[in-house]
Amino acid sequence: MKSMRKTAAQATVVVAALALTLSACASGSNGADGDKSTGEHSTTAKQPAAGFDAKTMGTDYPMPEEGVAYDNAQDRDKLKQGGTLTLATSEVGPNWNAFNTDGNTGYMAQFWTYYQPQLWDYDVSGNPTPNPDFLSKVEVTSTDPLVVTYDINEKATWNDGTPIDWTAFEATWKTQSGKDEAYNPPSTAGYEQIASVTQGTSAKQAVVTFDTPFYPYQYLFINLENPKAIDPATFTDGWINNPHNEWAAGPFVVDSFDDTQATFVPNPNWWGTKPLLDKVQFKVMDDSASINAFQNGEIDATGVATADRLKVAQSMDNTQIRVNTATSTGVVTFNTKADSLKDLAVRKAITQSIDVAKLAEIKYQGLNWTEDPLGSEIMFPFQDGYANNMPADSKYSVENAGKTLEGAGYAKGSDGYYAKDGAKVTVKYTFFGDSPIQAAIANAVQAMGKAAGIDIQLDNQDPSQFSDVVVGGTYEMLIMAWSASDPYGYSTSGCQLYCSDSDSNYAYIGDPKADEGFKKAGQIEDTADAIKQLNEAESQALALYGTFPLFNGPVMMAVKTGLANYGGSAMASTSGFKALNPHVENIGWEK
Repeated sequence: MKSMRKTAAQATVVVAALALTLSACASGSNGADGDKSTGEHSTTAKQPAAGFDAKTMGTDYPMPEEGVAYDNAQDRDKLKQGGTLTLATSEVGPNWNAFNTDGNTGYMAQFWTYYQPQLWDYDVSGNPTPNPDFLSKVEVTSTDPLVVTYDINEKATWNDGTPIDWTAFEATWKTQSGKDEAYNPPSTAGYEQIASVTQGTSAKQAVVTFDTPFYPYQYLFINLENPKAIDPATFTDGWINNPHNEWAAGPFVVDSFDDTQATFVPNPNWWGTKPLLDKVQFKVMDDSASINAFQNGEIDATGVATADRLKVAQSMDNTQIRVNTATSTGVVTFNTKADSLKDLAVRKAITQSIDVAKLAEIKYQGLNWTEDPLGSEIMFPFQDGYANNMPADSKYSVENAGKTLEGAGYAKGSDGYYAKDGAKVTVKYTFFGDSPIQAAIANAVQAMGKAAGIDIQLDNQDPSQFSDVVVGGTYEMLIMAWSASDPYGYSTSGCQLYCSDSDSNYAYIGDPKADEGFKKAGQIEDTADAIKQLNEAESQALALYGTFPLFNGPVMMAVKTGLANYGGSAMASTSGFKALNPHVENIGWEK
């Protein structure tokens, strides 16, 4: 049986607890998460809800407040009907099935918010409420066994005209439970605890009965699987270069797409509130191209979470900068199947050789943001119960890195590098794109490795190769980011990231004891107790040195003045690939 899985953005807003994003070092809008900074910041002013005026925000801008959405929230009657929103993206496709591990990427999670069912709304703090466009009522109708009953909006219909009914819940359970090896879901968390999904008083009522209780149940059925899409061959390969509008149901549909762009237009079959925008277009471009495109008016928003990009935006008229906490975590991942990284001592030594604080200094240079190195890939420092789950001896120390290797039988040669049985400790570090920040971090990692006697070879890949490289396992060491779609990581993300048989465990290593601990966390109703269980299991998993967390950080977005209901909104953020609240149909331009 497969266990819970991480997703390559954010659980994404789609089906899993976490979704994979291009890199922790990317300068895009999802700069990473982290609210509580140790730096000194202005307390003399607050950020306006619409963000700072780019030219007047200065360098001493205040930290974002917890529980505040900086997305220029506006009522629809104050916004224009019509207009276009053009954004940058790192990739389009090839796999459009976000229920499939291969399609569980941050950009695909964002695409799904426009054209696929989104069953839950979240406020800025992550509190869920049923999306009335899809669910008229959700309630626990039994506690022993746990039974959750979903009443489906009578108007809810797939684009091919088929009513959305209880069979969509059944289909989602079948493909995401891990009970059928023909499917490769990003996360089976919660779904594997379900005993049955049946019709209730009508086809528009789904009754979900659990074999083992799972909490919080709101994590489940964030999206719905179209029953016509569950043939295993279709599930695995049938969405490649095919978004299947007919199997979708949302405010928009995919109008066109290719390797360079994806365009969404209003869905004529949508029963909910009509979208304000006439078109939303995503253009594929590198980081350097996206800031130039924003400056030239080719796109309407871009991430500016690096000093050079922020400086460009601050030179522009009619521009707002929206700063908030993101919901993603930058991590280092080791491919333990690679010959160079099979030895735990090598992975541990590399971990000890990396000065995370220095990497954060490089990443946030010129920004009014500092933070402590992270101790969890699942919990955010602003969440109650957060703990540092890294091994005590994992801290940065060149001396200890050498001792770790020497204790495992390695000896330093005349070239300054450690070797064993004639084989030098050499590891390939893969990074993507032409971002100066990514290049600077790569060079720093290489220099840190050299100081510790470890040969780090740099491998620069085009961003379009990110999914192929990660899913294909053709890397040895890389930095990427996990983006969370919901606040339930304590019960859902652990197994997705760390469990031995998870398709999203890109370190390819696990501990059976930790596996059981992660699963147990989802069976504990009390949140505090569930988080304690998560911390215990994550401590065991991180002791394997297959991966370790780096930093969160700010989400900083430059937008054209007047763009409303879009920006940094924490758990409800479009910038964090969680465009559930505000609904994408409410994104628009001020009159």
